[in-house]
Amino acid sequence: MCGIVGLYLKSPKYQEELGRLVAGMLHEMRERGPDSAGFAVYGEPEAAHKLVLLSVTGQTDWKPLITEMGRALNLDADATEISDHVVLRVDGDGQKARRWLIQNAPDINVLSEGHALEVFKGVGDPDRVAERFGLAGYAGTHAIAHTRMATESAVTTSGSHPFATGADTCLVHNGSLSNHNRLREKLRTKGEGFQTDNDSEVAAGFLSWRMREGDDLNTALEKALVELDGFYTFAIGTRDGFAVLRDPIACKPAIVAETDDWVAMSSEFRAIATLPDVVNAEIWEPAPAVVYSWSHAA
Repeated sequence: MCGIVGLYLKSPKYQEELGRLVAGMLHEMRERGPDSAGFAVYGEPEAAHKLVLLSVTGQTDWKPLITEMGRALNLDADATEISDHVVLRVDGDGQKARRWLIQNAPDINVLSEGHALEVFKGVGDPDRVAERFGLAGYAGTHAIAHTRMATESAVTTSGSHPFATGADTCLVHNGSLSNHNRLREKLRTKGEGFQTDNDSEVAAGFLSWRMREGDDLNTALEKALVELDGFYTFAIGTRDGFAVLRDPIACKPAIVAETDDWVAMSSEFRAIATLPDVVNAEIWEPAPAVVYSWSHAA
């Protein structure tokens, strides 16, 4: 079933409250996905490349691993541990660091890489996952989050959403892709690296590949409508933007609302109903196979 929420702030008015507002939205989606949850927050871009790492075993010895990576890639790195996650800041190529870690550290997942994005996720009640990683305390410009009901795979932190494979680009997904195994192999030949069997990671990899090839977000999503078979509702974040896409049948639920200060989407309106000034929002159901996007870019 799963539940999706996304909040994109069009003005600075609520930036200090972003995490609190998204935590409230996530709370409303607990019943749609009680197995696990995760969130992605876009904050003020930093000069360093940030990577968020997950210890799959919960027993990773971070210090020697990060030291070895620094020596191998000739870069400086600084790490902050948060539960079984680490926020790693490096002074070199973030994607190169991501590839090295995927190839050399099988007991970890690289959850995100970029200058503005941080991704955290965990197994269990979504409210507890949000509390564990301090979602309510985050400031920023936009965020997406997900509650998961694992109907076709194991309940693991690695299999939880969001998924990110490209710099500052991630997505959450409600639905199922039928051609993800074939597409995963194709994307590997294009340089994408995958860490799970989750079909949603393939969708994230497809968008990362297309944007690395020069597509803007809208164009990449239009191509996704051709290449991705199955049923899906996506909420997508990039460094400057936010988008929503449903497949041509649109059997998975979605609702969007917009005011002068924000755009929000969710699987159900009750999550959006928690937001300030919602009584003045324009509210609609996104149409099938139509890309809806917003951007801070000039």
